[in-house]
Amino acid sequence: MTRDEEFEQLRPLLFSIAYRILGSVTEAEDAVQEAWLRYEPSPTQPTSAKAYLSAVVTRISIDVLRSARARRETYVGPWFPEPLLTDTYEDPARSAELADSLSMAALLLLERLSPLERAVFVLRDVFGFGFPEIASAVGRSEAACRQLAVRARRHMDDGRPRFEADRREREELAARFFGAVRDGDVDGLRELLAADVQMLGDGGGKAPAFRKGVIGADNVARFLASNIPLLAKIDARMERREVNGQPGAILRDRNGNVVGTMTLDVCGGQIQTIRSVINPDKLGHVGPVADAWAVAHEVKHARSAGEPE
Repeated sequence: MTRDEEFEQLRPLLFSIAYRILGSVTEAEDAVQEAWLRYEPSPTQPTSAKAYLSAVVTRISIDVLRSARARRETYVGPWFPEPLLTDTYEDPARSAELADSLSMAALLLLERLSPLERAVFVLRDVFGFGFPEIASAVGRSEAACRQLAVRARRHMDDGRPRFEADRREREELAARFFGAVRDGDVDGLRELLAADVQMLGDGGGKAPAFRKGVIGADNVARFLASNIPLLAKIDARMERREVNGQPGAILRDRNGNVVGTMTLDVCGGQIQTIRSVINPDKLGHVGPVADAWAVAHEVKHARSAGEPE
């Protein structure tokens, strides 16, 4: 196997590591490309290309994350990870676990960790690397990495919901949710939403989004029921998709361009959080990006046209 073929075989794993550390598709792709640029001209062949390249992409991702932290502190409104539609790293034996580590909720919990804790947690708890490999990747002793893993795991466990839904329950609830949204069924939506449900949007100041969110089952149900059905009137649509391993959707304008994505956090038989990514800078990898301001204007016009005089 050539060096190029070996790298391409490992690319899905490298991207999956980088994305979980960075929460950014574009930055993860750049980290993987940088790892190749360092690997390709190297005169020596490592004993394990997997261990070597995983270490390289981890170190690159840690450096990128440290600089990204400063930018995120001045970000306008809530910051969410870039949406990911498909995780290219396939491990059927651990598919459910890998999908859970991709969720918006899990990635936001990872934001609480230091870059080193995050890298150690991803390598150990998500991908099952041994501590000797992790120590080499992050430049710390095995004992230090074990301590980092314990601290990271404690932070993650403290933030996880106590009763997580299984995949079938999530899908059934999501199907009912999107049906009620399509029909503008306020009562049907209320039954599915937790009393303290939050609907939050990441527009980054570049697209219309509620910075403080919409809170409470009644408010969220009424907002969705009064706005989403109007999409049909402007030839826009909500396309059901799995986003970050969760039930979700892509909102498209009449030309099929991407307005935003939506994910649903399901726990205890109810929808706890609805997160939308509308910042156009975070959507280019999903497809051609729409003008969200123009779509919002059309929705507003459609509502006005339908109101009685």
